[in-house]
Amino acid sequence: MSQLIRRIPVPEGFAMGIARFAGATMIGLAGWTGGLAAKAVDASLSGYQGSWVLDGRDCADVFSSGGKGSAFKKPVDIFAPAFVISGKRLRTPMASYQIKSARPAKDRQIFLLDCANSVASNEVRVLLATSPNGMLKRYYSDVDPTGVTYRRCS
Repeated sequence: MSQLIRRIPVPEGFAMGIARFAGATMIGLAGWTGGLAAKAVDASLSGYQGSWVLDGRDCADVFSSGGKGSAFKKPVDIFAPAFVISGKRLRTPMASYQIKSARPAKDRQIFLLDCANSVASNEVRVLLATSPNGMLKRYYSDVDPTGVTYRRCS
């Protein structure tokens, strides 16, 4: 068998062409699977899109309606218990977060956020769950049975 392989002439540059093809194929597959992961994150975020305020607070006290949706009212109340999820971004009055991933964990979603504010940046884990009545709960840990309830602002 090895004698047969030695006798077959290989065109010059053939091995390099195969290597380029394999590399391009791997990059293409990585992009395709990355696209699937992004679509999975987008799908898991669909029920969370919008402006949210702590239940019992008035949306008009925290948000102002703008051309593209809700924004925090000026001057911004940095202590307002509210946030906005738009696409793969979560914004609070003090910081902006890139949603890196969202995955189910029992009756909740675990969000991994890449956080940045004027002081530092780090990764944060947040547990959220939507409910049939349109409310949202944020849990402080895996064993938190009650959570804190937020309602969506229109």
